[in-house]
Amino acid sequence: MIGRKASILLVYTGGTIGMKQDPEKGTLVPFDFSQILDQVPELGKFAIRIDSVAFDPLIDSSDIEPSMWVRLADLILGHYDYYDGFVILHGTDTMAYSASALSFMLKGLTKPVIFTGSQLPIGVPRTDGKENLISSVEIASATDADGHALVPEVCICFGSLLLRGNRAVKESSEAFSAFISPNFPPLAEAGINIRYNTSAIRRPASWDTPLEIHSELDTRVAILKLHPGMTPEIVRHFLLGKETRAVIIETYGSGNAPARDWFLDIVRESSESGKILVNVTQCLNGGVDMDIYDNGRKLKDAGVVSGYDGTTESTLAKLFVLMGMTSDNETVKNALSQNLRGEILLS
Repeated sequence: MIGRKASILLVYTGGTIGMKQDPEKGTLVPFDFSQILDQVPELGKFAIRIDSVAFDPLIDSSDIEPSMWVRLADLILGHYDYYDGFVILHGTDTMAYSASALSFMLKGLTKPVIFTGSQLPIGVPRTDGKENLISSVEIASATDADGHALVPEVCICFGSLLLRGNRAVKESSEAFSAFISPNFPPLAEAGINIRYNTSAIRRPASWDTPLEIHSELDTRVAILKLHPGMTPEIVRHFLLGKETRAVIIETYGSGNAPARDWFLDIVRESSESGKILVNVTQCLNGGVDMDIYDNGRKLKDAGVVSGYDGTTESTLAKLFVLMGMTSDNETVKNALSQNLRGEILLS
């Protein structure tokens, strides 16, 4: 890789960033992404070969389905030997879900896969899309003295921050800094220069590991967000659904839930029926520790496993991939307690 021109593949799935204003109608329409250099001529100043491919049809991020993640993983695998990095242009609404999913689906990754997008279309004044795209391309092509990728991870680059994909959440529907990583520091910050947080970046055990993809996903997961006033009927619907294999329980604080008998009886019945129950806190910062309070301990005793400090998006994606790999729920539960892609901090 040393001494040759780096190559980046831009993948446009849809979203706000790839829009421009129709001069006649005044409405926002997708532009031909093969003409990306016309929209962002600054990219031409990099000594990088940039190719692009666009989904057809384009997908609004609210319509993202796991089948698109499989499509993305297949695309990356098919082009892996020909590019040094990948930049995926994606709508912001479900970007954290997609980045989380790809982080678990791509095994043996040694090249950057950077998700980015924008709050304003790239073809309008004051757009944040240009800076996000330029930073993403620069990061995706950056290498160390040995020619290895500086950031061989699935990431989100947005609003001057590079975040681990499975640690990020969308915080704002309006701010240019739309994403945060509550429980893990940024991998890089783009200012006058791009400053890399090298101690936080994960690197492969071997740079020669071939890329593999886990494309079998089992999506039989429900999410129950605890709230005052829940009824037994609602809780039973979530935790004992016939077609549900796993449930993410979004709890209070450090992993607490009601200690009422009816609630714990349903949780226990669900666990004893073989379902996977994962405890994830509703709080943005911090994680789950079911040994602190008695209410949390009762959940643990009823068969709920900890999601540690993982996000709901990351836990969902992790479950999809793990359950797609095995039909044995105990194996999945054990794997949930492992830090597979830097998604959790084990205490």
